[in-house]
Amino acid sequence: MGFSPLAQSQTNQPRKKVAVQTTKQIGFKDKSAGVNTKSSSMSLNPELFQRKNPNELILDNDANLDYRVVQGCLRRNFNEDNLPASIGIDNRQFSEFFKSQTKSFFDRMRGDCIPYAAAFTTRNRFDSLSIMNGPFQDSKTEVWTFTPSAFGGFLVQQDLLKNESKNLSEIRVPLKEVLYDQRKLGDKLPVELVWELNSIIKQIYPEDNNSLENTNSVVRLIVDFGDRQRWAQIWAVEITDPINNEIFSSAFWVSRNDIPGAFFTGNGEALERSFWTNPLSYRRISRGVGMVRSGGAKRSKANTAVTKPAQATQTKQRYRAHMGIDYAAPIGTPVFSVADGKVVHLGYSGAFGNLIVLEHPGGYHTYYAHLSNYNNELELGNEVRRGFEIGYVGSTGRSTGPHLHFELRKDGIYVDPYASKTQLDLWSMRDNESGQLTREILLLGSPITR
Repeated sequence: MGFSPLAQSQTNQPRKKVAVQTTKQIGFKDKSAGVNTKSSSMSLNPELFQRKNPNELILDNDANLDYRVVQGCLRRNFNEDNLPASIGIDNRQFSEFFKSQTKSFFDRMRGDCIPYAAAFTTRNRFDSLSIMNGPFQDSKTEVWTFTPSAFGGFLVQQDLLKNESKNLSEIRVPLKEVLYDQRKLGDKLPVELVWELNSIIKQIYPEDNNSLENTNSVVRLIVDFGDRQRWAQIWAVEITDPINNEIFSSAFWVSRNDIPGAFFTGNGEALERSFWTNPLSYRRISRGVGMVRSGGAKRSKANTAVTKPAQATQTKQRYRAHMGIDYAAPIGTPVFSVADGKVVHLGYSGAFGNLIVLEHPGGYHTYYAHLSNYNNELELGNEVRRGFEIGYVGSTGRSTGPHLHFELRKDGIYVDPYASKTQLDLWSMRDNESGQLTREILLLGSPITR
């Protein structure tokens, strides 16, 4: 394998430490130097509390909602340069480009099949193709990725596994531990990665095989443990059978510069909507988006001296908009950041009670209200990682009982994350990202065999 081996639960080997980090820098980076946190946390930024018209929201339409990935290992033959057509890419211009570029690649082939991962979008349009020079992962492994160019024609990117794996380590842990005994993962992963891993497994766990946890199935991870300058990050997750190496399901991380990164399955299915709607382990959703009563109807005053029956006074019931999701949970339940972000508000705020607001790339903010308390290490200006424990469920402010009031806003406008019509660029594959997913499937996933 091309990765640094870490502790595997079956062998009880000591873990190879990749980077030494203090506890405070596992979950967040302190950017509040020179800021008087106590006074700043109470000073409100009016723009964070404005209610903007939802009709003003313009969503990015550059996302591929109909996106799929096919992968396999194509048996070698004398017409290897016809590979695109063999796997369903019907594009004559690309086929000619592929033939002109790959002669030297096929000269370095090893094994009897060619691993590939190809992505298609609406109407079966070719979006990216990655090929590997044999079903092996070692210092000689290379992956070539082809994508359409925005200026016409096509691009090719060449990657070597030995370059990609410098900061990566492979971990294998029993599926049972991830599902039922996460405390055992504490000596293998930072706590926020445990939360993230559990969230991934819940989504990719194959529902048609509900007995996997009773087998020796293993979760294979490719992890970058980070350092003082970058976050620890899970790059690949697979649920596998250690006996026959069958891969039941998988997920891969796609990094982005302008918006938060995202996880996608090996089949191209987006997983991010669930991450952005699960800031805690909740009992139920007690209230969603809509109109709620602002108070009880006024009662008519009864006059006991009047003998005629009193006429009921009709009072118009008032309603107010409830913008957010209320998650009912006991006081003290941990609340987690749903994505990497910066703390831009930390303090009491009227009806919100104790409130944390995180700012995320791309004009997004998340709100966590009615908290009983905050993580005592958290300060205004901190940059926090997804899965970091930021606070605890409470009932402060205008609250009728213990719950977390959660909001997701885009450019100051509330977004209902549960609405079926809500499609954010956060959650879908964009045109210029497809090649990253297919190359990681080949570089970081288990070797694809025929």
